[in-house]
Amino acid sequence: MQYRRFGDRIVARIDRGEEIVASLARLCAAEEVELASVTAIGAVNAFKVGVFSPVGKVYKSNAFSGDYEIVSLSGSVTAKDGAPYIHLHASFADASGRVFGGHLNEAFVSATCEMFVNTVPGSVGRTFSEDVGLNLFEF
Repeated sequence: MQYRRFGDRIVARIDRGEEIVASLARLCAAEEVELASVTAIGAVNAFKVGVFSPVGKVYKSNAFSGDYEIVSLSGSVTAKDGAPYIHLHASFADASGRVFGGHLNEAFVSATCEMFVNTVPGSVGRTFSEDVGLNLFEF
């Protein structure tokens, strides 16, 4: 991964073979990002996404492999337990134009991933909600 910071914005290129979520976490740790929004496009050859079930309070995951374009990737960076907390959702299209997506667990870049990280001065934490079953914003 390579990146450059422009004030409150970071532009990153995640390269072939790199995993997107882990790469973003490393970037945010290195740049001390505690609050940001994230957008990206690119191409992947393997990814895992999930859908949260509020009734069971669990994620149902699906894994995919093959040639996929990142149609949309967006999310947030906050802080939890002194480390960046990455929360991303993504949509991926196959060669037929079918789109699959959800909460992004992992995705491996096949060509490139172009990412914009828009940092916000300050910090928002996360705390686990027993009622919801998720780590929610903590102000």
